[in-house]
Amino acid sequence: MDSDFGIARELSHLQKLRSQYQPDLPPCLEGKTVRVEFGDATAAADHMGAHTISRSFPHTYGQPLAHFLRATAKVLDAHIITDHPPIRVGLVFCGRQSPGGHNVIWGLHNALKIHNPNSTLLGFLGGSEGLFAQKTLEITDDILATYKNQGGYDLLGRTKDQIRTTEQVNAAMATCKSLKLDGLVVIGGVTSNTDAAQLAETFAEAKCQTKVVGVPVTLNGDLKNQFVEANVGFDTICKVNSQLISNVCTDALSAEKYYYFIRLMGRKASHVALECTLQSHPNMVVLGEEVAASKLTLFDITKQICDAVQARAEQDKYHGVILLPEGLIESIPEVYALLQEIHGLLKQGVSADSISSQLSPWASALFEFLPPFIRKQVLLYPESDDSAQLSQIETEKLLAHLVEAEMNRRLKEGTYKGKKFNAICHFFGYQARGSLPSKFDCDYAYVLGHICYHILAAGLNGYMATVTNLKNPVNKWKCGAAPITAMMTVERYGRGPGTLSLGKPALHPASVDLKGKAYELLRQNATKFLIDDVYRNPGPLQFDGPGADAKAVTLCVEDQDYMGRIKQLQEYLDKVRTIVKPGCSQDVLKAALSAMSSVTDILSVMSTPSNSGNTPF
Repeated sequence: MDSDFGIARELSHLQKLRSQYQPDLPPCLEGKTVRVEFGDATAAADHMGAHTISRSFPHTYGQPLAHFLRATAKVLDAHIITDHPPIRVGLVFCGRQSPGGHNVIWGLHNALKIHNPNSTLLGFLGGSEGLFAQKTLEITDDILATYKNQGGYDLLGRTKDQIRTTEQVNAAMATCKSLKLDGLVVIGGVTSNTDAAQLAETFAEAKCQTKVVGVPVTLNGDLKNQFVEANVGFDTICKVNSQLISNVCTDALSAEKYYYFIRLMGRKASHVALECTLQSHPNMVVLGEEVAASKLTLFDITKQICDAVQARAEQDKYHGVILLPEGLIESIPEVYALLQEIHGLLKQGVSADSISSQLSPWASALFEFLPPFIRKQVLLYPESDDSAQLSQIETEKLLAHLVEAEMNRRLKEGTYKGKKFNAICHFFGYQARGSLPSKFDCDYAYVLGHICYHILAAGLNGYMATVTNLKNPVNKWKCGAAPITAMMTVERYGRGPGTLSLGKPALHPASVDLKGKAYELLRQNATKFLIDDVYRNPGPLQFDGPGADAKAVTLCVEDQDYMGRIKQLQEYLDKVRTIVKPGCSQDVLKAALSAMSSVTDILSVMSTPSNSGNTPF
């Protein structure tokens, strides 16, 4: 019921202590003045899709980057905003709950009140459904008191994860007009921020005064691009899961007779599985991106795990821990094709009981091969994005079943002479996403909330709040905003019913980069993890002491800060213009021409679609 939203929580001693923690702000967000510097106009990284994106978003494509500056910054063309009239802002949770979401509300509320105490923040109750129905709760200090630095989305709640159809977009616009909102902040992941971009475009076209701002909050960690280094919630999810995994590792080492198959949340991308592996050092992880890249079949994966079990048995080790991302099942080519056939039939109205008789011969054979419990799960109706209900398909039990059958066969044939294989399965799905947020997520979310106000104060529409240089302390974080359209790509290849979305600009989930430094670190340690039992336990989530400031391994090893480098490049270009101007010597002019010619030749080659690595497959 709506009356349940915003009520004071009963807090434990630890929760009370956490509610008193005050996140830090970077220097650029301090004070009562907004200082913003605009960079060059942006372009989509997807060169081939840029025309489609610009045509679909004529009012919001090509907007400049925005950098928020500290008071002492000496930037001549910075816009200094000192007049802050009262504004009305709405906020909605659109994505699945992710630790830290409440701090976005807190940060935005504080920023609003710092700059004008008469400003108003309205939270929509029940997610997008509340937005359509104009159900609001005015956010106050009293209401926030027991939600600061707390997990979950229960302050406002959430329902559907999309604002996509014409009716939904029109309902959202009607709400914003009726409530006289100056801004609408959309909190969520890839899908939610794609919807935010469409809202911004529609509002701009209709001359609606409401500016739309997106915030990257998703436990999956897949809203990553050149502007977004990390998502709120990912750090917490990985730390909580890593402790659970490490506990299981210790149990495996103690009993020495079980193999634990652990499936982790994360949707289609394997970021959570990769990060948890680097934190807790289980014996093995099967990443969906590896499977898709190598086109590994169900039998290939089974053989890989069996060979690992056999290699460990030769070291007199009959225990182990194996991590699996929940999206793995869709990365297996033949299983994906089976799912697409099933989903196509379900959408045609064929009942689940009748589907097996209407499958193609090869799909029918695979379906009959699967254990009965998996057959039932793959027959579930697909999600709104045409993907399978990944959280409901017990891939860990399927692989444990297949590995046990293969190890028994090897034992019977004499090719394996070790002890009988025993498996225990777990799904770490919902245990972590309601956790108290880590110190990092508390700070990051709070800062993003403040940035949302700065974006609105600067009059920007269709932007996402961004922070770069995140692996460094908060006082070195660089705050800004990037147009959501600059993060979009256009899918040109696809399979199954989902091909209906081909050619439509959108934010797409970022997969684990198999050429990236984080994956390289995993590969360097894979053999040691497999054989040597170098299990590592980071312990419970730390809010104080030596572990409190630990950042995600995948964040720390990557060389990021794209926004900072763009700004640095602009500074170099400005210096060139200052040095090489009419009246400079012939030698200076010739040197500049020669250098610029070489640079532009190199960059032209690198930025062509065939070399940029941005062509979708």
